[in-house]
Amino acid sequence: MKILSVNAGSSSLKFTLIELPSRETIASGLFEKIGMEGSFYTIKYNGEKIQKECSLKDHSVAVSKLIDELLENKIVTSLEEIEGVGHRILHGGSEFTESTLLNEEVLKRIEKYNELGPLHNPANIMGVRAFMKVLPKVPNVGVFDTTFHQTMKEEEFLYPVPYEWYTEYGVRKYGFHGTSHRFIYKTISEYLKRDDLKVISCHIGNGGSLCAINSGKVVDTTMGFTPLAGIMMGTRSGDIDPSIIPFVMKKTGKSAEEIVNDLNKKSGLLGVSGISSDGRDVEDAANNGDARAILAQNMYAQKIANYIAMYNNLLEGADVITLTAGVGENSKTMRKMIIERIKSLGVKIDDDKNDFRGEFRLISTEDSKIPVYVIPTNEELMIALDTMDLIS
Repeated sequence: MKILSVNAGSSSLKFTLIELPSRETIASGLFEKIGMEGSFYTIKYNGEKIQKECSLKDHSVAVSKLIDELLENKIVTSLEEIEGVGHRILHGGSEFTESTLLNEEVLKRIEKYNELGPLHNPANIMGVRAFMKVLPKVPNVGVFDTTFHQTMKEEEFLYPVPYEWYTEYGVRKYGFHGTSHRFIYKTISEYLKRDDLKVISCHIGNGGSLCAINSGKVVDTTMGFTPLAGIMMGTRSGDIDPSIIPFVMKKTGKSAEEIVNDLNKKSGLLGVSGISSDGRDVEDAANNGDARAILAQNMYAQKIANYIAMYNNLLEGADVITLTAGVGENSKTMRKMIIERIKSLGVKIDDDKNDFRGEFRLISTEDSKIPVYVIPTNEELMIALDTMDLIS
């Protein structure tokens, strides 16, 4: 069974074609600058790489081009080979507690949550409609970033604000990166042959969140009402005192929207270092003695470590700590910096085991009280598996 896993952005379309149940990636690619000048796409398959510039006026044109390339390059011999399309959708509110078959009625229900995910949800839905138009006979499935976190209890997902903000406006913690955290939990559970694990899952990339999971259910997660909350990230501030917003508004004359934009796009590693949102650039600068880059790294590691300690307490002792995503999978420096800051939990890193990039590996010492694993995430595979389950 061939499944397309899709992540549509406002001007982009990322896809992976996966064969199930073998889990083989057949092809992958990215369509960029959709609806803009200079649009182009890249497709990789069988060791080959296709890169072309072309006019992509909307997502439907991009999907049509994708289908043409799949057929012309005999990646698929007919459209009947594509049995389902799974879509990453950012926000399903409290309503969507599991992956869902999509039709126009369901899409209209999802649109109610566009104001909670204004940068992602409309684009995700646009991608769904494009595939519905080009492949009308193929079932589409929505896999939401928020669904995995819907097992949180009220004392974890509610904010200590006027209760009617929740009942009337839906103000609560929703959490994100749920597909990644679910994949990590599934992977480590299968590896250790246990379904009762207490896991602290650390998804640390340009965006980042931690998740406390007990026997497959989320106890708490760091991202909140929006992806801005929680740990410091590439360009996001993470948790701050909300009084900073009106204070800076008065000082700068900026609107609330402009300040929130600064917190989303000009803060985090970029804001502190003044160099880059990319952890690799900040690490290079720190190695060359740049004081602000060193400060940014120390802040980043400490804020992650603080949440690990808190979640260990919340879980009454974690069985496993996992690290994933761009930084977690590839930066041995940041992994070491984080683990050294949780020595009080009895966690120890093995420097020799930690000297690698992008593999599934145990990096803690034999006498570490909590084992630490690096696990490459695969949200595309998780989307494809959900899609297979639903259409089967």
